[in-house]
Amino acid sequence: MAKLKTQPNDASVNAFLDDVEAEDPQKGADCRMLIKIMQRATGEPPKMWGKSMVGFGSYHYKYESGREGDWFLTGFSPRKRELSLYVMPGFDHFDQLMSHLGKHKTGKSCLYIKQLGDVDLDVLEQLVAESVEHMRQQYS
Repeated sequence: MAKLKTQPNDASVNAFLDDVEAEDPQKGADCRMLIKIMQRATGEPPKMWGKSMVGFGSYHYKYESGREGDWFLTGFSPRKRELSLYVMPGFDHFDQLMSHLGKHKTGKSCLYIKQLGDVDLDVLEQLVAESVEHMRQQYS
């Protein structure tokens, strides 16, 4: 079975964020705030996953197909157009929070935000914390 390409590595999160900040100071500041939020939610330090994802903690998954691997509990990536936040259980359990979050879009487990100023940071922090708790309960 093919190994997942995106793996945790020893690249410097600070150096990565310095590069983000040099290109877009607002996005860099938003990323540094996301680190605080996600670190509080997980109690874990940030770690680079691949070249452009910052993840916190990890869990081991195994599908019925036999495919298995490890992934972060929560994380983010500063993409060109927006910030991608990874809410691993998806959004079905969080309707109430999502309705109060602010301006955003979602994918299956991705929350897309142009900038943190578009959302309620208290709601975002609660969303991240509850999603991490959900993952820990599901994959303990």
